[in-house]
Amino acid sequence: MPDPGLGESPSPAAAEPATRRISRARSFVRALPALLIVVGIVYDYLTPSDFTAAPLFTAAPLVAAPLFSLRGTILTGLGALVSVLTIHIRLGIALNVDSVTELVTVATVAVLAVLINILVRRTDERLASAREIAEAAQRAVLPRPAERIGGFEFAARYEAAQADAFIGGDLYAVQDSPHGVRLVVGDVRGKGMGAVAAVAVVIGSFREAAEHESTLEAVAQRLERALAREGTRRDGLDAFEGFTTAVLAEIPHGDGVVRIVSRGHPPPLLLGADGTLRVLDAAEPALPLGLGELGSRPDRAEEAAFPSGATLLFYTDGLSEARDGRGEFYDPAARLAGRVFAGPDALLAALTRDVRRHTGGGTTDDLALLAVRRP
Repeated sequence: MPDPGLGESPSPAAAEPATRRISRARSFVRALPALLIVVGIVYDYLTPSDFTAAPLFTAAPLVAAPLFSLRGTILTGLGALVSVLTIHIRLGIALNVDSVTELVTVATVAVLAVLINILVRRTDERLASAREIAEAAQRAVLPRPAERIGGFEFAARYEAAQADAFIGGDLYAVQDSPHGVRLVVGDVRGKGMGAVAAVAVVIGSFREAAEHESTLEAVAQRLERALAREGTRRDGLDAFEGFTTAVLAEIPHGDGVVRIVSRGHPPPLLLGADGTLRVLDAAEPALPLGLGELGSRPDRAEEAAFPSGATLLFYTDGLSEARDGRGEFYDPAARLAGRVFAGPDALLAALTRDVRRHTGGGTTDDLALLAVRRP
C-alpha cells in the first residue's frame, strides 16, 4: 500500500502548529534585546547597589548584532547605555568606581556589537552574491525545461545534497527535434567542479546530437564520444574511472510510444491515468556512458506504450537510494502505485515531500526528477 502521507498537499492540521511555533520563536528572539534591558532595569531597582545587572545590559546589543539592522543594533546599544546611566543617577551612585566601570563595559560591548553587525551584514551580502552566481550557473548549465514542449507537459526538480549548493553531478535536459521530443536524465560519478564540468559536457553534446542524429542509439554514442574526449583532458583517477549513468528517451510526435536507451541508470516509471504503474526496466541495459571501451554491447532502444493521460517519471539514484533512520531505501514504485496526480508538477511536489519525510529532512545524494505527461 502507498504511504498515506503521499498527497498533493501537506496536512493543514500538521503544518499550522509548526508554523505557529516558528513564528512565536522568531518573535521572541527579536524581542529578546528589549526584554534583557527591561529585566536589567527591574533587577537594578529591586536589588541592593552591590548587585549589578551589567551582564544583561551587555548581552542586549550582542544579541541584537546578528539579528537587527545596523540602526537597530546602535539603538539597542544606546538603550542599554542610557538605562545604566539613568539607574545610577537615580540611585546616586553615578560617580562610583564600580558604576563607571560598568558603564564603560556596556559602552565597549555596544561598540563591539556594532562592529559585529557590520561584519555580519557584509558576510550576508557576499553569501547573497555567491548564491546569485550559483543560481545563474544553474540556469545556464541546467535550465528548467518549459512546461510544454512538443505538445507534452514537463516538470523538473533538482535538489543538491550539499547545503547551499545549487548544482552537482545530476543532470536532465529536454530537446524537441524532427524525430520527436528527446530527453536525457543522468548522474555523473563524483562531486565538485569536475562533476559540474561533466554535466555541462553531457548536456551540450546531447542538445546537438538530439537535433541531428536520426536514432536514439546514435545520440547515446555521441554522448559516449564526448565523455571520452572529456576524460582525456582530466588528470588523476577521473581520467580512467569517470562515468555517467544515464537514461535517454525519445517520444515521437503522435505515435503513443516512447523509446528508451538505458546506460546503467534507474529505470523510468510509467504512471497511468487510472493509477496503474509500470517499471520500464531495460531488457538489455548497456554500460554507463564513459565505460564503452570496457564492453562491446551495442545500444538498443526499447519501445513501450505511452498512452494519453499517462506520465513518465525519470529520476536519479538520489531518490531510489534515499534511506530512512533504519537504513531502508525509498521505493518510488511502491510509493506511487495507485496514486493519481493533476499533472507533472503536482507529482514531483508530492514526491519530494514524501522523500523528505522518509529521510527525516535531507538526502545524502543529489536528486534530479523529470516528469513528462502526454495530455
